[in-house]
Amino acid sequence: MQSIAVFCGSALGTEQIYVEQAQRVGRSIAEQGTTLVYGGGRSGLMGVVADSALQAGGKVIGVIPEALVDRELAHPNLSELHIVQNMHQRKTLMADLSEAFLAMPGGAGTLEEIFEQWTWAQLGIHQKAIGFLNVAGFYDDLLKFIALTTDQGFTQQRFNQALISAEHIEQILAAFNRYQAPTPKWGANDQQGLIKPV
Repeated sequence: MQSIAVFCGSALGTEQIYVEQAQRVGRSIAEQGTTLVYGGGRSGLMGVVADSALQAGGKVIGVIPEALVDRELAHPNLSELHIVQNMHQRKTLMADLSEAFLAMPGGAGTLEEIFEQWTWAQLGIHQKAIGFLNVAGFYDDLLKFIALTTDQGFTQQRFNQALISAEHIEQILAAFNRYQAPTPKWGANDQQGLIKPV
């Protein structure tokens, strides 16, 4: 695994464990010789992950839109900082630069970014691993909802099962390294969701 995109909050959150785990994520990614790809900011958990990876001697690539350079306080000490025109370019470049995707605790932006990558995986646009770092049960309810979408026939079981979730980054990294992508949604033998002829 040469590079991992991390999506996380531009705020620190209310619990110290979020900061502690962000430090652990950055350090662990760097120590295994993997490049950290992230949103390029120095605030919140984003900044903590980047700083921890840099302090551990890792390579950190940031991708940030022009409009957010000042508002998100672009990190000044990254290995590489790519300034793009908009959020669409940001997500596309982060996807191109990464071999797996990890969501840490965060808000709407974090969820939007990780779900886009999960959607792309289902459509066969990429075959990269997707994980949720479930710090202190942060993603418990979301993972239950994802299971509900499978139970109700909207998400096929193999895509639910392909999602990786764990409480510790070491478990996530190990799962990333042995990941095997599921067959894309519209494979030759996949008829689920199609209207059956009468």
